Amino acid sequence: MKSIAILGSTGSVGATTLDIVSRFPERFRVVAMAAGQNLERLAEQVRRFGPDLVSVATPQLACELAARLGNKRPAILCGSEGAIAVATHPQAQLVMSALVGALGLGPTLAAIRSGKDIAFANKEVLVVAGELMTRAVREYDVRLLPVDSEHNAIFQCLQGRPERSFRRVILTASGGPFRDWPAEHFARITVEDALKHPTWRMGNKITIDSATLMNKGLEVIEAHWLFNLDPEQISVVIHPQSIIHSMVEMVDGSVIAEMAVADMAIPVAFALAYPERLELTHLKPLSLIDHANLAFEEPDLGRFPCLGLGYEALRAGGTMAACLNAANEELVAGFLAGRARFVDIPLHLETVMRRHCNYQAHSLEDLLEADQWARELARELMASGARRIWA
Repeated sequence: MKSIAILGSTGSVGATTLDIVSRFPERFRVVAMAAGQNLERLAEQVRRFGPDLVSVATPQLACELAARLGNKRPAILCGSEGAIAVATHPQAQLVMSALVGALGLGPTLAAIRSGKDIAFANKEVLVVAGELMTRAVREYDVRLLPVDSEHNAIFQCLQGRPERSFRRVILTASGGPFRDWPAEHFARITVEDALKHPTWRMGNKITIDSATLMNKGLEVIEAHWLFNLDPEQISVVIHPQSIIHSMVEMVDGSVIAEMAVADMAIPVAFALAYPERLELTHLKPLSLIDHANLAFEEPDLGRFPCLGLGYEALRAGGTMAACLNAANEELVAGFLAGRARFVDIPLHLETVMRRHCNYQAHSLEDLLEADQWARELARELMASGARRIWA
């Protein structure tokens, strides 16, 4: 039986992970879980799965969770120290890294350094600290198993193939809800509009990233670190049906694709059971007849400049990707809270990148310093923009 710790148990990937665990109780046990503020869902998860250790965001939430659970409760911790304790639980063999944003940096690095294999769904960790993380993976001889549907698809396509037998990878993107919208309508996009993803059900932050194509920009950077690729070896195509999750072009010109229904249960299960596969009988099989017409388009970088900014940050190296990610997190949060427009996200991102004095990071502290600088500037830009709009 494999023991699992989950960082981000109440999010969409965390919930899918627990669903897989519940379907294969003879194979998996959850020994620790960390969440943020969704106490109702977390309390239900704790009662059902009985972990030894739980962590929440703040001391107040820890007290509230203890009161909800009563006498039969696990050890409850909070904050970054609690998340790190979950990630380094002595019995955990695999850590599902599914926290949203840069919050996962410290816990994921701690998990690697404690010798845990990582099922990796928190793309921002590699975006911000790819060199640091991949170096630690090699040093501590652990496995980094991608969970993002696109990178998991590439990982599956490369199984059993000689190293460097492929020419490039092709990441697919649904195109989001605004794929066919004219650019002049983008200034009127509402939060409700942006959260209507056409094919996937995800958390709010990643759904907005998908709508701006920033999610794909981050995935380009993630693919660089996961598969040791140059930017020119990473292509992106719009594939609205979300049936082909990504492709690999081999050196002889053959293209190998991973196809499946749009359900995160497949990549999550593959990462949990790797190198085995689980029989997911609860999923409807993919019908090629029902999906007879698969379309592909070039991404429009004029309407969706965030994808181009992702490539730019990757080519720049240093702390640029950390700044891109931090500013994007702040701007997406601002858009969701009504402090910024949809069109402000790429506009302010580009400003942050232009103003950043890029430098080579030698530690996690260097990266966090750049992260904090970018967040502060993004907040300033939103505030000044709001004053101009509502003055």
